Amino acid sequence: MRKKRGYHHGNLRQALVDAALELIEEKGPTGFTLSEAAKQAGVTPAAVYRHFAGREDLIAEAARQGYEIFGDVIQYAYDTGQPSALAAFEATGRAYLAFARKYPGHYIAMFESGISVNRTPELAAAAHRARGVLERAASDLSQHIPPEKRPPASMFSAHIWAMSHGVVELFLRNSPGTQSPFPADELLESGIGIYLRGLGLIEPDR
Repeated sequence: MRKKRGYHHGNLRQALVDAALELIEEKGPTGFTLSEAAKQAGVTPAAVYRHFAGREDLIAEAARQGYEIFGDVIQYAYDTGQPSALAAFEATGRAYLAFARKYPGHYIAMFESGISVNRTPELAAAAHRARGVLERAASDLSQHIPPEKRPPASMFSAHIWAMSHGVVELFLRNSPGTQSPFPADELLESGIGIYLRGLGLIEPDR
């Protein structure tokens, strides 16, 4: 466990979130108490309640910040993949894995804590923004599919989100008994490739 961090008036709230992220990564979202978060941040338990009503509110704020970072990462991947709609779309899938690797505490708070994405308007808005980038990438790419064969962009992006999430949960985060014989990046890339070939968006392998 890291040393207690000092704080100044005004950034205690963020110090508590940072402490929670460390504890979430170390013990899981239900493996710590508010008192432990306070101790990690170097403050008294009473100080926590000036900012958060309970552990779930603290985790929800960690999730909100995670979705903000996630949205930025996905947006950057989408932008740098342009002008090719295919490259932009594939980049957003790779960015999902990169986010899960770099920000495990945020990822757990977002997807494994059981906290509803609608717990606060701010959390819902951050999550909606991140999903919107994926849907926009899917919508751009789906313009290359004949209208009669074109899935809704929301379904298209949901399929890729589910595939990315499954690779992270089953193989990148080392669920017991599910070690993949392939690197997570290759597994996701090949899965997306099969999906896009099925939609006629990339040429079949020869």
